Amino acid sequence: MTIDVGRYGIWRGHWGLSPEFAAEAEALGYGAIWIGGSPDGDLALAESMLDATERIVIATGIVNMWKTPADAVAPSYHRIAAKHPDRFLLGVGIGHPEATAEYRSPYATMVDYLDRLDAADVPAAGRALAALGPKALRLSADRTAGAHPYLTTPEHTREARTIIGDGVLLAPEQKVVLDTDADRARSVGRPVVARPYLGLVNYRSNLLRLGWSESDLDDGGSDALIDALVAHGEVESVAARLTAHLDAGADHVCAQVLTADDADPLPALRELATALKLG
Repeated sequence: MTIDVGRYGIWRGHWGLSPEFAAEAEALGYGAIWIGGSPDGDLALAESMLDATERIVIATGIVNMWKTPADAVAPSYHRIAAKHPDRFLLGVGIGHPEATAEYRSPYATMVDYLDRLDAADVPAAGRALAALGPKALRLSADRTAGAHPYLTTPEHTREARTIIGDGVLLAPEQKVVLDTDADRARSVGRPVVARPYLGLVNYRSNLLRLGWSESDLDDGGSDALIDALVAHGEVESVAARLTAHLDAGADHVCAQVLTADDADPLPALRELATALKLG
């Protein structure tokens, strides 16, 4: 079983995705679309996008372990994998403690969830794990096709590759804004980063591990932090930031295009596709 997500993909919340969007992304040459925002475990959106396309991989980024039990998502996985072999990747993750009153023993919960997927015959090669810290990264390497880190930098990608070793999928997300005005770009990127991520303990801890200070993380994030987490500028410089993840050891990087006033991201994705020489 081999799922080829290509070198470049798209991360987008499930509310902004459709079969038509998937068809356009495939035509542009992107290798995968990651469905963000804890999509439902019935995976109906993933199935509809796969039905509308021929090549592009659809992945979840991620199905939340607290929201959807393994026993509930496994039948959905098998339905889609049988219909579209080697084109669906089940990304799962623990989320963050602020999201659920039941959050406890996160590592043990991840292990138990993966055990239940094993028992339901969901293959390790067909799933990925949201992972930031060393323990979760090692678990992703041991029990899944690989890791899907979110809100990271090429420096984190380099460390993650060292931890998981070779031959394991490493597919980070990178936020981007196509705007050459730095202040305007930050005004688009900062609210997305600050709320909720800079208020969540797991993301804060990861950024502190990477060497950022508490003052960088407070008050909406320093300009330097926002610039590190949200690539902006000319399309060529944004494309270079995506490629920097690959140079740091990623196999695949998925761009989350941010736009002012939630405008359609497809124009920016078309520009990026040209700069990345896709298609």
